[in-house]
Amino acid sequence: MAIAMTLFIINDALIKLAAETLPAGQAILLRGGFATALAFAAVLAMGHARALPRLTDPHVLIRASLDVLCTFGYLIALFNMPISIATAINMATPLAICVLAVLLLREHVGWRRWSAVAAGFAGVLLIIRPTPDGLDGWALLAFAATVMNGARDVYTRRIDGSVPSIVITLSTALFVTLFACVVVAIEGWQPVAWRELGLLAAASLFLASGYHLVIVAMRAGEVSLIGAFRYTGMLGALVIGYTVWNEVPDLLSWLGIALLVGAGLYILHRERVRARAVRLR
Repeated sequence: MAIAMTLFIINDALIKLAAETLPAGQAILLRGGFATALAFAAVLAMGHARALPRLTDPHVLIRASLDVLCTFGYLIALFNMPISIATAINMATPLAICVLAVLLLREHVGWRRWSAVAAGFAGVLLIIRPTPDGLDGWALLAFAATVMNGARDVYTRRIDGSVPSIVITLSTALFVTLFACVVVAIEGWQPVAWRELGLLAAASLFLASGYHLVIVAMRAGEVSLIGAFRYTGMLGALVIGYTVWNEVPDLLSWLGIALLVGAGLYILHRERVRARAVRLR
């Protein structure tokens, strides 16, 4: 999960750069096309061609549909706001995963972890600032995409273990690409320079790899714990945001980020304490 978050942040930066001169739908389509080709090649290379019919598995289709919603919501928000703030809001995914793991997977979460979830949500509010003066529609869209992101990751556990993870990766890339085709049909097509094409091709490599690693991570271990490792992407987003776009979060955003990351680290700490107690019994 930690490696996947690093790959996703690099992917976000590359597609954000490309989308500065390309329509959003077209950027997502080109990146998705490259990612689909890479995932399909990986399916063949790993010897899972016979599992391709599992792309029509109902649970695989539902997960892919959830990914379409969170991908488009998050990227459209990302194209219109600083990458550090968009990533910070996306860091609320572990909180959503924790809540959904309790509701859908019946995982046990104690009061300490619930307190960390509440603190993390307070951090989200500091970043979004849902007041008449501070309300940002793009931030709200990023938060809605974050909730869908958590739902997608939790739903991954519903997919039968016999379905290869790389096939699920392919379904994700394919569905996003197909939906992007519809968007481009409405927006129209414009010429693509070699720079943008190169950025999107590189982004697709990081994206496809990140897709696969997230799926592998979410199919093993405790969902609410693994989800907390998403916080590792925050540092990369801050560094890239400052280096590439000279973005520096304001004080309230820094406080929100601190609460979010602190909540995630506390969840990890409590899990280690609980695991140690179980071993000593």
